[in-house]
Amino acid sequence: MHACFIRGAVRSAAVAAAVAGTLTWTPAATAQPPEPTPSVPAAPAEIPAPDAGSIAITKRDTAGDILPGAAFLLLDSAGQDAGRGKTDAQGKLTFPDLAPGVYRLKETASGSPLHEVVPDQDVIVTPGATTRLTIIDPFKAAKVLLQAKDAKTGKLLPGATVNIGTGDTTLLTLTTGAKGTASGELPMSSRKTEFWAKQIKAAIGYDLYKPSKTFTAGPGAPVTVTVTNAKTATSPNPDPSDKPAHEPTGTPSTSMDKPSSGTPGAKHSATGAGTSTPDPDFSPTAAAIAASDTTPKAPAGALAHTGSDATPWIAGGAGLLVAAGVVTLVVARRRTPAEPEPDDNSKTSY
Repeated sequence: MHACFIRGAVRSAAVAAAVAGTLTWTPAATAQPPEPTPSVPAAPAEIPAPDAGSIAITKRDTAGDILPGAAFLLLDSAGQDAGRGKTDAQGKLTFPDLAPGVYRLKETASGSPLHEVVPDQDVIVTPGATTRLTIIDPFKAAKVLLQAKDAKTGKLLPGATVNIGTGDTTLLTLTTGAKGTASGELPMSSRKTEFWAKQIKAAIGYDLYKPSKTFTAGPGAPVTVTVTNAKTATSPNPDPSDKPAHEPTGTPSTSMDKPSSGTPGAKHSATGAGTSTPDPDFSPTAAAIAASDTTPKAPAGALAHTGSDATPWIAGGAGLLVAAGVVTLVVARRRTPAEPEPDDNSKTSY
């Protein structure tokens, strides 16, 4: 019956087509169900691997202040860029979702004109952990210029040595060169620091500058330290014209002149005045004879110290000696007992 229905439908279509003048054959559609279209799943959200780690940075300076704006670059073990960024207002920066391994951390900028960057360092990232780093940026060193000058002329002096430090610590030692100057870098621990300078050696021919000088310096700022030295006082060289005259070659005169050989027993004073003094061993008779036989001779020179002629003095002394001898002889004869007269009985008559 179903077949009869189909054949009847075909005849009806043919008749209709003839009437319309168009014949179109269309196969009948089957009642098979359509095949299902495979669905495309939506892309899941990116989820970090369960073994990923991270690096958290905190940036400060040596005084403890936070440093925002410091720039960092992170490289993996192959040298590839693994992350970069700058510290925030709290001085913090984080590199998340890092595969475990060794990374190279570089500070490319300190973010401050007063601070230096730190050297590169290796950082180890462990699975599921955060590696925390506190990085301290040092202050830039102060630029020190040392000068040693003459206190009067201001001339620069080479060879002067100065110690510079703070508290009880010496931080820098400088010695002026041929131009009288020396330079160096003074490490800083704060934004403004007070230092002392002490000279330990002066230039040749100059006195040491003993007091300590104090000065204040800041990071990266130039500062000049000057010490002044006075010349060492020296005794003047002796003038050749001040040398003593040559000593006389002659024999110096004595204060006492020897008595003349013709006047024994006579002694002369320093002024040349003669005085006679009896000698206990001196024989008056012999003295009288010697005085009478001897003629005194006047010395050719003058007496010492007075410059007077010695002849009158010697003559006067000789006369006194002669008179003294005669008087002594007369006295001696008077004291001699008279010879005894012969006894009457001893007389012989002729």
